[in-house]
Amino acid sequence: MREVAGPARPDGGVLMIATRMNIGGPARQILELARRLSPALPVSVAAGRPAPDEGELTDPEVPVAVLPLVRPVRPATDAHALVACRQLVRAARPAVVHTHMAKAGALGRLAALSLGRERPKLVHTFHGHVLQGYFGPGQQRVFLALERALARHTDVLVAVSPEVRDELVDLGVGRREQYEVVPIGVDLDLYSRVKPRRPDEAGPLRRSIGVPGDAFLVGVVGRLVPVKDHATLLEALALVPQAHLAVIGDGELRPTLEQQARRLGLAGRAHFTGWRQDVAGALDDLDVVVLTSRNEGTPVALIEASAAGRAVVATDVGGVRHVVEHGRTGWLCPPGDAAALAARLAELVAHPGLAEVAGQEGRRLVTARFGLQEAAARHLELYRSLMASRP
Repeated sequence: MREVAGPARPDGGVLMIATRMNIGGPARQILELARRLSPALPVSVAAGRPAPDEGELTDPEVPVAVLPLVRPVRPATDAHALVACRQLVRAARPAVVHTHMAKAGALGRLAALSLGRERPKLVHTFHGHVLQGYFGPGQQRVFLALERALARHTDVLVAVSPEVRDELVDLGVGRREQYEVVPIGVDLDLYSRVKPRRPDEAGPLRRSIGVPGDAFLVGVVGRLVPVKDHATLLEALALVPQAHLAVIGDGELRPTLEQQARRLGLAGRAHFTGWRQDVAGALDDLDVVVLTSRNEGTPVALIEASAAGRAVVATDVGGVRHVVEHGRTGWLCPPGDAAALAARLAELVAHPGLAEVAGQEGRRLVTARFGLQEAAARHLELYRSLMASRP
């Protein structure tokens, strides 16, 4: 992310505000939309800085104004961020403010609403939500009440899958008619070039972690945080002695997970790689990609894995079903069930042809469902409709 001198100036266009541009689906979606939409209307982006262990996504074509937004709840910092958001919105005078992620969704919308009758139209995208599985019961109730209140004053709520929309409506966040379901769009060109894996080949990932070409290598890509539940994956790996695991990513739980792996006797089979720049190259070395989250929106890691022709095994939560068709492009397991996950992985170790067939089916599905061009067109239509309805 590079700092922008002065406020972003959409000049009646769209101002996107995100909590942070960390490595992950929301930041990638924001950058790709901003790049694709900028020829049609003015689009600018503002965000906080990610923590060092989260990695940072940047795009040389999309400058990002820096706001003092942080993910944790810090009253003094959050008050400062609210003032900064309000100053930015007043200076930029956008027709639409589109917020992404929970903290930016709260402070960005409050800042815009504080302008009263002069406020821009408001859009908030739920890439998932933090209302289940992230916080304790007390915090969860507070955040749920805040989301319900903000939804009443938001012009359009965007959900990245029908499952995410339905969960939020059931929680009382907005009315069904407020929602637009717009699947995320991903540039899949690089991943579509990944070829079927040959069992005698060891690419850069395998060589870097010392796993031979004929070993069964499972991969997981994402932040090492509680909601991703890597602990269950390590427990499952302990029950499948024929498999290795590449943990691609970083985060606050890395020391704890490395300690768990040693305790389970997995020091030689669980390999923590940190963030890798070449994710497509890493997928080239994997046999199966796993996701064990307890809560998800639409997981980009699984879309990319499927685009690369890799079968996926994932927990049946949130919008995962929108990406994985059970028994066709991959397999779904209950969250937190290490035995079920281990049984599925053991089956794929014994019958590797199943994973190859599912991977090819997954490539066809995600290419048709998650193209970037369609997502950009849907957002452009939404913005133009809101702009046309302004006085």
